[in-house]
Amino acid sequence: MAKTEPHAADSHDLIRVHGARENNLKDVSIEIPKRRLTVFTGVSGSGKSSLVFDTVAAESQRLINETYSSFVQGFMPALARPEVDVLDGLTTAIIVDQQRMGSDPRSTVGTATDANAMLRILFSRLAKPHVGPPGAYSFNTASVSASGGFRVEKGAGKTKTEKVTFSRTGGMCVRCEGRGSVSDIDLSELYDDSKSLSEGAFTIPGWKSDSQWTVQVYAQSGFVDPDKPIREYTKKELQAFLYGEPVKVKVNGVNLTYEGLIPKIQKSFLAKDKESMQPHIRAFVERAVTFTTCPDCDGTRLSEAVRASKFKRKSIADACAMEIRDLAEWVRGIAEPSVAPLLDALQQTLDSFVEIGLGYLALDRPSGTLSGGEAQRVKMIRHLGSSLTDVTYVFDEPTTGLHPHDIARMNDLLLRLRDKGNTVLVVEHKPQTIAIADHVVDLGPGAGTEGGTVCFEGTVDGLRASGTVTGRHLDDRAALKDTVRKADGALEIRKATAHNLRKVDVDVPLGVLCVVTGVAGSGKSSLIHGSVPASADVVSVDQTPIRGSRRSNPATYTGLLEPIRKAFAKANGVKPALFSANSEGACPTCNGAGVIYTDLAMMAGVSTPCEECEGKRFQAPVLEYRFGGRDISEVLAMSVAQAEEFFAAGEARIPAAHKILERLADVGLGYLTLGQPLTTLSGGERQRLKLATHMADKGGVYVLDEPTTGLHLADVEQLLGLLDRLVDAGKSVIVIEHHPAVMAHADWIIDLGPGAGHDGGKVVFEGTPAELVADGSTLTGQALGEYVGS
Repeated sequence: MAKTEPHAADSHDLIRVHGARENNLKDVSIEIPKRRLTVFTGVSGSGKSSLVFDTVAAESQRLINETYSSFVQGFMPALARPEVDVLDGLTTAIIVDQQRMGSDPRSTVGTATDANAMLRILFSRLAKPHVGPPGAYSFNTASVSASGGFRVEKGAGKTKTEKVTFSRTGGMCVRCEGRGSVSDIDLSELYDDSKSLSEGAFTIPGWKSDSQWTVQVYAQSGFVDPDKPIREYTKKELQAFLYGEPVKVKVNGVNLTYEGLIPKIQKSFLAKDKESMQPHIRAFVERAVTFTTCPDCDGTRLSEAVRASKFKRKSIADACAMEIRDLAEWVRGIAEPSVAPLLDALQQTLDSFVEIGLGYLALDRPSGTLSGGEAQRVKMIRHLGSSLTDVTYVFDEPTTGLHPHDIARMNDLLLRLRDKGNTVLVVEHKPQTIAIADHVVDLGPGAGTEGGTVCFEGTVDGLRASGTVTGRHLDDRAALKDTVRKADGALEIRKATAHNLRKVDVDVPLGVLCVVTGVAGSGKSSLIHGSVPASADVVSVDQTPIRGSRRSNPATYTGLLEPIRKAFAKANGVKPALFSANSEGACPTCNGAGVIYTDLAMMAGVSTPCEECEGKRFQAPVLEYRFGGRDISEVLAMSVAQAEEFFAAGEARIPAAHKILERLADVGLGYLTLGQPLTTLSGGERQRLKLATHMADKGGVYVLDEPTTGLHLADVEQLLGLLDRLVDAGKSVIVIEHHPAVMAHADWIIDLGPGAGHDGGKVVFEGTPAELVADGSTLTGQALGEYVGS
């Protein structure tokens, strides 16, 4: 039988990338096999995300967006073509990244998926007494009614007034407006009531009694006596002082607006984004504002009528409060042919939660409280039952936040997606996930400018023998310590009941490296973040993302720019503001951005280097001022390592700047340039930047939430050295972590479990890592035993 030629359509089995130059990539050319699982490895900052997300996935999304009409494209994010010569063989890309879900107080796990929408339809059809359509069961829909008349032309110049009424039934609790909690302001944080205004009663940051205009408005308003202690105010004076309506008053001959202190504080502080505030202002807001569960709806966010509308003895509030695995069983027991298609879809969604290891969540859990790993897995749910094939799925460290016990389950999901005929691209550091790859691409050899090249392409066995940084460290195993430090005190937690904790009593040792472990959802964060006494001197470095625009960079974020600007100003006899690209020194053409942005409506905006300052961001006269032989733009172009050396000695010596740079180098960020926009940093780099900033804080107890997130195997060793140095310097370090190397290195381990959700919330082990391995009764003990090879 004659051999038939392969069909032309079967020859496109590769995604070809040639000449990729996005961010730090150096003319990268690779071929990625389709319908296979390809893992991208390399140290943090080596260019993995630049290649996978900013090149392959970004171009796929851009090409898909171009298939829509210009009208529709106007509503979509405008994407620029990546810096690459050839991209061939692309398929539709579905990105499942680690971006935390929005922390909008109205967003929950249920609203972020389709589960809530389907439950609302179910209850609107079956619950008794009937409240209304699906919107009537939504805590984001308010009940409104209106009526009025409007004139209608009837022809031949005649008009007639018709009365119209409109009403909509919503499920929102009126008191808390669907938020589940009400806020209150602690007046003792605003002023000292034993003093008068003229004695400086205000304790609000920036409110000084003698010169501050805001304070003078209150003192000279005529509503209160500025020389009388606040506690002696009459009822009328106190009402005017705290809640007075806005009114014009004359202060020193100037017309100003007076309004009560409470609305003033709400507008000045509470209406602003907390993350963008200066640290001391943020600390004040956190002290002054207290949140309590809404007494009307008991935190359910729903109106009384909705809570009274039940089906099978449960209201929609009860259903959303159940753990998803229990809710799945409840839904499975409903036999109602009239809503059978809806029940099938809801059952599939809830079962996907359980399958992906999130059965311990409840639908009413605020989405902003999910960890990066949990948020990523919630996003995966809609893709698990998809019938689409020949799609490219792109994952950013899908094992983040997963206990070693759960990684096997995640691996199975990735392989299932591949076996359906999809291309799966995974950026990952964990050896367990690298091991299941069909194809591995290792980038490096270093980070930043020292990375951006392909060091290895091939099989996992080939990587192991390749001699690259990843290959050498792939089989690294941290050994258990021979001796552990002894605690010099304890942080006592008593009767902790936050979330799923069951009246937990535990002593967290101080003066040592204490690691808190347990499967995802076992109660680790609830124990440490939710139960550590407020009086404890704690510095918390959690996983919340850094807020920053493209004008923010490591120098501005860490406070490094401040001593540098002052040194430049002093050396040249000019103002410090000249040496800020966000202030007086900014190039007038680009306003200190270094580039000119041109908005092209539904097309991708174009950024071109500013011709006036040539991308240096400063006015030409500013660049003539020098310090240590360098101008300010040359200093911002230095890497942390270069700057550390530059500011260490000689005429350029600035001790304050050198101290900050040492901390940045300590956390492994020596390759970052001082002026690199924060928006270009990877997730791991941002967390380490935050850690470096907090290392200057005065707190005696450091709480780190999964600091190995985004860290390469080779960098974990450096992190362990940093944790040791913190403990040796007299600090107490508490780490919430799953990484076996960190567990093995601990002086003391507190293991929570035994499972997740209502199966967790108990301390199942306390002791040294060696005792945990010897005990072997917990999932963590078994995983650590396998890791150290016992």
